Amino acid sequence: MAKLDIRGELAKRKYHKANPLFYFIYYVVGRTHLLGAKYHPHIKVIDKIGKGPAFIIWNHQSRRDHTFITTAAWPRRVNFVCEYTSFFREHLHWPFKMVCTLPKKVFTNDITGMKAIRSIIKQGGVVAMSPEGTSSLFGDNQPIVPGTGRFLQVFNVPVYCMDLKGAYLTNNKICSDDRIGEVYGELKLLFSAEEMQKMTPQEIEDKINLQFHQDDYEWNKIHHIKYDSKGKICTNLADMCYKCPKCGHEFEMSAEGDHIVCKHCGNGATMDDYYDFHPYEGSVIPDTPTAWVHKERQDIIDEIRKDPNYKFEVKCRVGDLPNDHYVKKTETSEICGEGIYTIDHKGVHFRGTKRGEPFNFDLDYQRVWTYPMTVDLSIFSLFVDEENYDFYPEIPCVGKIILLTEEMHRLHVNTWKNFPWFDYMYEGKELGIDLKK
Repeated sequence: MAKLDIRGELAKRKYHKANPLFYFIYYVVGRTHLLGAKYHPHIKVIDKIGKGPAFIIWNHQSRRDHTFITTAAWPRRVNFVCEYTSFFREHLHWPFKMVCTLPKKVFTNDITGMKAIRSIIKQGGVVAMSPEGTSSLFGDNQPIVPGTGRFLQVFNVPVYCMDLKGAYLTNNKICSDDRIGEVYGELKLLFSAEEMQKMTPQEIEDKINLQFHQDDYEWNKIHHIKYDSKGKICTNLADMCYKCPKCGHEFEMSAEGDHIVCKHCGNGATMDDYYDFHPYEGSVIPDTPTAWVHKERQDIIDEIRKDPNYKFEVKCRVGDLPNDHYVKKTETSEICGEGIYTIDHKGVHFRGTKRGEPFNFDLDYQRVWTYPMTVDLSIFSLFVDEENYDFYPEIPCVGKIILLTEEMHRLHVNTWKNFPWFDYMYEGKELGIDLKK
């Protein structure tokens, strides 16, 4: 029996439109209560996808988005672009192969991934991808990857958009349990091929970012839909809400069941299944988890500008991807070492070991601006020399690591810019090399 070579097989794989039979089974299952139907989706198709090649882009809110897009796009078969590392997971590699999912190393110049996408478009197929590069981390959307506008222009095919609302609240990066409620989706034509050719790449990206503008926590303040958490609505919420808004201490928040509380000062709240906070008497709690994160981001923006010697470091275990076997369903990598991960004004750094040998790297903010995320906020990931590594910090600090890296990038480089509606965070502050010339 030939030895398994996952990387080699992915590099040599020929990509095609999904097999009609397998895709039909996938579509039918997605409409049943085994998968899509249990989330009570409300899917509206404004513009049906016509014949010929096309892209579908969407605001990536959850791990379940694919089933809503499949439903909206039917009867067109869709090839989804998925994070490269997911192809190493035991429970995914077979279904990915059956419906011809396309691998892409996110936030990298992945030529193999680009060729796979180009192949499907040349065959007249439909490619679905999230230009954010990751599913929502904190309930709102991320800025799309720089270069998306030019990328879409080159293909010169129609671009459809799937707007999702509520999907993050059903299945998010905080707790992997399903929280059954309602999901709303709307499929429409965002750009005709002719329209895109009349726009600049920046105009295309600005329109996409505006189209994707969504905060599920704020959205549910209006719609007040219940999402059944089975008593675990706050579980792991401290991974993103890591800083006490009253005393300012970090990594003292404890979040379990339906409550979150600061172990240092007692500031806290309960949360109901509508995602509404109910603060304890005398407590200071933001209106929503995303508002909490925005305040943490603002604090980081100020801190790194005040301190030219700012440094954050944490001890981490390191995981990598095997090549001769698949990782188990609940895992995204296999532990291979440990060391100290550091973020400072020069970049991100690691000093440690991998399989008993020294493992060190230094990456500047031209190469790192945020992190590809896999399952939840207990781990962050990074491509180093084209290989993916997971980092498992010994304290729940992934939320801070993400915000800190993003804001260091914006301070020193700023090719991956924030949204205009967050300009207030940077008012009067230095921002990027464009202001240092």
